Amino acid sequence: MAEPGDNIEIPRAVRVRKRRFAFQWVWLLPVVAAVVGGFLAVRAILADGPTVTIRFKTAEGIEAGKTRVKYKDVDIGIVKSISLGEDRTGIVVKADLSKAAEDLVVQDTRFWVVRARIAGGTVSGIGTLLSGSYIGMDPGKSTESRREFEGLETPPVITTGLAGKQFVLRAEDLGSLDVGSPVYFRRLEAGRVIAYELDKEGRDVLVRVFVNAPYDRYVTPSTRFWHASGIDVALDANGLKINTESLTSIAVGGLAFQTPDNATPQPSAADNASFVLFNDRVQAMKPPITITEHYVLVFRESVRGLGIGAPVDFRGLLVGEVRSIEAEYDRAKKELGMVVQIDFYPERLFRNRQRAPVPDGTPALTRMVERGLRAQMRSANLLTGQQYIALDFVRGAQKVSMDVTRSPPEIPTVAGSAQELQTTIASIAKKLERVQFEEISGDVRKTLQTATSTLQTASSVLNRADREIVPEVAGTMVEARQAMVEAREALVQARKALSSVERTLKDAEPLPTEASDALREIGRAAQSFRVLADYLERHPEAVIRGKKEDKR
Repeated sequence: MAEPGDNIEIPRAVRVRKRRFAFQWVWLLPVVAAVVGGFLAVRAILADGPTVTIRFKTAEGIEAGKTRVKYKDVDIGIVKSISLGEDRTGIVVKADLSKAAEDLVVQDTRFWVVRARIAGGTVSGIGTLLSGSYIGMDPGKSTESRREFEGLETPPVITTGLAGKQFVLRAEDLGSLDVGSPVYFRRLEAGRVIAYELDKEGRDVLVRVFVNAPYDRYVTPSTRFWHASGIDVALDANGLKINTESLTSIAVGGLAFQTPDNATPQPSAADNASFVLFNDRVQAMKPPITITEHYVLVFRESVRGLGIGAPVDFRGLLVGEVRSIEAEYDRAKKELGMVVQIDFYPERLFRNRQRAPVPDGTPALTRMVERGLRAQMRSANLLTGQQYIALDFVRGAQKVSMDVTRSPPEIPTVAGSAQELQTTIASIAKKLERVQFEEISGDVRKTLQTATSTLQTASSVLNRADREIVPEVAGTMVEARQAMVEAREALVQARKALSSVERTLKDAEPLPTEASDALREIGRAAQSFRVLADYLERHPEAVIRGKKEDKR
């Protein structure tokens, strides 16, 4: 410590210039933290996937923060929130997807809720009974991204990547088909019904089916599709037949397809090719109709039981069907006729119809009509009263020429079998009305009285004969029978003697001619005696009355 009075040098302050950018180590930690935080934030942003909005009708089985979004059973996201839609007709689900799923969310991607279902003969989503429902996803093939979707109420039948082809079937009605109904090929399940809708005109139903590979290669332009729903029962000359594709088709309906065996080999049909859907296999396998001729039939009788689509038959061969039935008043004849228009298929009746057409465009039935071809209504089923049109030749039919200038031409008709029966019964009734049954009954009564008196006279005669003649005849017949017995015994003895003589003659030397003559006489006598005995046996009264003379 310095004492007072000591000389102490006081240090002088030195001016130091202040640095413009001085680094403060205290700020190092916040800077590092900010850099790390920014890096983590950028990394998190880059790692996050897209957020999609899906609209469903209900939120059944969906929970925010729990329900997962899966693709091929792999978790690719989770439901973030659930809210009501603006129109209050559905719900809006927002889900965060992983970065790996960004390329999968495109324009035609589909979402649906996977839960336990039983539909179309199949059971799906059984695993969700324990693990809970989840949202399934099927990525599309589009390259355009999308973030808002309409969820499906039912799972899609086919998913992206499934090998096969789609086809469009045109039918009059849907029948018992539904989405998921099976499609069979030779009773093997080959595909499914994926959708159906009405066409723009509302006349037909368009059914979309998907045929899995490798069955899709068997679908050619000549392939026929038909309804295979329920049970097909047929009763024909071979007996009762019951056909069905499977138990599933009975419950939920189904389709079947096959190419006719006589079809020309063709390549497989293109994707989305169109086909006609027939009602059954019989209609589907019928030969195709390429030529159709239209004719008119006019009947003067009731057409009850004859419906549109009724067959037109020629000696058991189906050659057409009824197209329409209308009533028409003929002012010239002042009659009301029933006009039936038919479609005629000449290919089924005439061979090589396309190769050898009739000259001048004349209908093929013209010459047949001139030779007596007529149309007639006949009963097809006595129980239901259904009728059909029969084309056949009528003997003695008046010669008629078909007017080919009329469109369509008219085929002459004759009364139907039921009408002919009614006419016959009416004629018989008229004849019976002319019969005088009162006079006939009087004559019959007189005849019966005469017959009664005759029977009474015959009865009295028989009673008298029974009292007087029968006892005498009975005694005589007993004596005759005894005589016949004795005669038979004598005949037996004569036969024995004759046999002995014949044996003796065989062993002895030839006798004189007189001996031979004697033997012949004995033989003749024996033959006569045999004839007499047979006659007396048949006519014992000849012993008293003698032999009756033959009346010639």
